[in-house]
Amino acid sequence: MNTTRLRLGATGAAVLLALPLAACGDDGDGGSVGKDGDQTVTVFAAASLAKTFEELEDRFEDAHPGVDVKLSFGGSSDLVAQITEGAEADVFASADTANMDKLVAAKLTSGDPSEFATNTLMIAVPPGNPAKITGLADLAKKDAKLVLCQPEVPCGSAALKVADAAGLTFAPVSEEESVSGVLTKVEDGEADAGLVYVTDVSAAGDDVEGIDFPEAADVVNHYPIVAVEGSEHADLAQQWIDLVLGEGQKVLQDAGFGAPSS
Repeated sequence: MNTTRLRLGATGAAVLLALPLAACGDDGDGGSVGKDGDQTVTVFAAASLAKTFEELEDRFEDAHPGVDVKLSFGGSSDLVAQITEGAEADVFASADTANMDKLVAAKLTSGDPSEFATNTLMIAVPPGNPAKITGLADLAKKDAKLVLCQPEVPCGSAALKVADAAGLTFAPVSEEESVSGVLTKVEDGEADAGLVYVTDVSAAGDDVEGIDFPEAADVVNHYPIVAVEGSEHADLAQQWIDLVLGEGQKVLQDAGFGAPSS
């Protein structure tokens, strides 16, 4: 059982975004908002959230004149390591609860994490599927050039769980730090297939093809978000979280993410 306590749903707080911050003056957390965007809220987020969070970044900045959202994407495990080593971040959004639990254990979270989305794996292959991959078992064949995320990264952990559940053993030719690294290998034709999220295949468009497999339903990734302890912009951090939990839900689900579990 995960040790992280998740607060689910919470859409009503998004109404805060209807009240833009003044162009100058006190921002409510001890700083001031300048006309030139000198106030920054830094969001560390799993690579699979890149497309959706970039859309939410535009909405947030439109609603908060003088505020700049700085997005930093990567593998969730790497992002946790950066925060624990002192990297400045106001918000952390993970692609799994295991890495969020590490931040909680380090006492670097402010409040309880909130689950905001779910996701499942899909096989990504180059256009035309030259290796003729049809399902999960094909990825375990000796001649299959398979690329996975590293085991400590959520998409890599999920891939291993799927393989174990199916009684398969994978021998990847490469293990990448994030889903974006896996997709790049597939897009460039350096791999016959990669295991990424459904949302990553959708975001890649015509650069890859996606293959569903029934075993994916057995391993669901739960995405939590939290404000980072010690943030100098606690109010802005919470308002970003409110956006993700509120009107951001439609953006996420339009991109293929599942709703938070209830």
